[in-house]
Amino acid sequence: MQLDLKGASSFFAVPQKTVLSWIKTKNLPSYQVDGQYWFNRAELLEWATAQKIPLSGQIVEAENGQAAVKLEEALRLGGIFHNVGGTDKASVLGAVVDVMNLPPEIDRVTFCELLLARESLGSTAIGDGIAIPHARHPIVLKTLHPAVTLCFLEHPIDFDADDGRPVDILFTLVSPTVRAHQQLLAELALGLKDSRFRTVLTQKASRELILEEAGRAGERISAKMAGHEK
Repeated sequence: MQLDLKGASSFFAVPQKTVLSWIKTKNLPSYQVDGQYWFNRAELLEWATAQKIPLSGQIVEAENGQAAVKLEEALRLGGIFHNVGGTDKASVLGAVVDVMNLPPEIDRVTFCELLLARESLGSTAIGDGIAIPHARHPIVLKTLHPAVTLCFLEHPIDFDADDGRPVDILFTLVSPTVRAHQQLLAELALGLKDSRFRTVLTQKASRELILEEAGRAGERISAKMAGHEK
């Protein structure tokens, strides 16, 4: 989904001049066509997550009138894997793609090449040892539901993160539609701001505990959206 300057301002709930400032000072992803700025919603979500810009739960929009998939459900579908091998970006992403629950018709080599091509444009690390590898545009596959695969690496690797910290936690998203991808990315961005969920990630806790905290984080997000903090 493409947004103009007014749309980006509404997206972040900040004045348009703040958005323009972020373009110059914080490398906010944007495009200029005939002197007018345009923004890709998925890229704004990724940027906001990396920059730790506050997000409103209201950005998780419904898809065709249906409730957006919850992070816990997406993690159950995508899977949680510990001790994933690899010694550099290429080998790590190859190992991640190998464990992902992908449709049988998907060429995993090509899928991995898409992830590596995106990394060549700039790291998908968001700091604190976490990365969200993805293709240049949302990966839309013939799946019934959006899914998130969480991988804990056996050995932290250099991911060219802005904070200089090696990465050992990777989230990879696949979705049936672009809108579903954006919803899921927003849900993940909000979940990563939840201190309890971040704690179980840094502890590389068990699958059961991570899913439990993902569910609780989702409840807290929903409560904030409803104006009732838990």
